[in-house]
Amino acid sequence: MRYHNITKDDMLNGEGLRAVLWVSGCDHGCKGCHNSITWDPSGGIPFDAAAEKELFEAIDHDYISGVTLSGGDPLFMGNRQEMTALTKNIKERFPNKNIWLYTGYRWEEINTLPIMEYVDVLVDGRFVEDLKSAKLHWRGSSNQRIINVQKSLKNGSLYLYHAE
Repeated sequence: MRYHNITKDDMLNGEGLRAVLWVSGCDHGCKGCHNSITWDPSGGIPFDAAAEKELFEAIDHDYISGVTLSGGDPLFMGNRQEMTALTKNIKERFPNKNIWLYTGYRWEEINTLPIMEYVDVLVDGRFVEDLKSAKLHWRGSSNQRIINVQKSLKNGSLYLYHAE
């Protein structure tokens, strides 16, 4: 897996102050994507032990609510195995932090993936430029949903996330 950046104090990509991992690789090709530089799976730099240490140090502060995984697409086929291992590791090391994941895939396509066991909130669906609005919170276009993953998995139906 490769990545482009680790943001250490983000307030736009999920609730609270967050660390964000921007991974490489996306095959959705959404028109108007704000981060098309991350589409190339061979772009960026390798996510190695030093990068993981940097991410964990960014998460390991009382004022950080959690981590957001974005990109590119964390669920790009070439990222799935490593992202699952990473989210499992984050949950084990930081059980009180939440994990948000942004993907162009729809919940119905990915809800059975093993990674979902570790994700708290999922923002799903491709970005649609014609549905873009600056008034939307935590998503780029109105077709995208903010999903409470654990409640959805537990109850077997989709539950949207509501900030507390």
